[in-house]
Amino acid sequence: MTSKGYWVDLSQADRRLGAGFLLTRRYVLTALHCLSRLDPLDDKVEIKFADGQQVSGHVCRLAQEADLALVEIAEVDQVRHPLPAAGIASPGDRWQGPYRPAPDDARLSGIVDHGRTSHKCERGGVIEALQLTADQHLGDYSGYSGGPVEGTVEGRDPVVLGILLEQVLDRCSSDGRAANVLIAATVAEALRRFDQFHVGHLIDVIRPPSGAPSVSGPGNPNGGTQEYINKGEAFLVALQQWADRGLIDTGQATELRFRAMQRLIDGEL
Repeated sequence: MTSKGYWVDLSQADRRLGAGFLLTRRYVLTALHCLSRLDPLDDKVEIKFADGQQVSGHVCRLAQEADLALVEIAEVDQVRHPLPAAGIASPGDRWQGPYRPAPDDARLSGIVDHGRTSHKCERGGVIEALQLTADQHLGDYSGYSGGPVEGTVEGRDPVVLGILLEQVLDRCSSDGRAANVLIAATVAEALRRFDQFHVGHLIDVIRPPSGAPSVSGPGNPNGGTQEYINKGEAFLVALQQWADRGLIDTGQATELRFRAMQRLIDGEL
């Protein structure tokens, strides 16, 4: 894993598990199969950033059929890494994978074949996926699972499009080599799979239970003030209404919801 960024390596007891990346300063998204070596009696993991910083966390949610998992960071106040913006891919777009398992491994890049297609995962679920062609013919891309897929447009900052999940086997190969075709779940798919990112839950994040004291903290530096609550709740409700009425398209809805989710969970809206 190289250079600074929002992508991470997950491990347990010095045993590497796989890649992941920050969705917010509290949550890391990863591929569920990356956790296959996790101790079944211990859900705690170490989260290591490319700059060497390490924080602890635990696996808090699993989306079994979609091959996705969510890790909650324990020391949220220590995470100062940049958060990605979300984007929607279109056929023909360029993509790149900023995560590398080791410094001497290739950095993936290529072309988006399909931006939003239905794909049946190896675990049985049907997900909204990206089909990608890689420029690099490696034969095995398994070490990159869980890493982010970024969209690249000249003159603009990269945006995260999805999470790498699967490689497609080369039908002409007799030794199980993979073709340079990869499958990634879209950001929208990941948001749908975990209730932490549903509008109702995000409203609960900013609106404490009736009668509960308002407490400031890393996840809510605004202290649950009424102005903060009203502002956040109004924005979420409006965003849902705009999407329902067709005033914003799917791409805009995903991007706005992703940004709102990051800021609400991190207490910055």
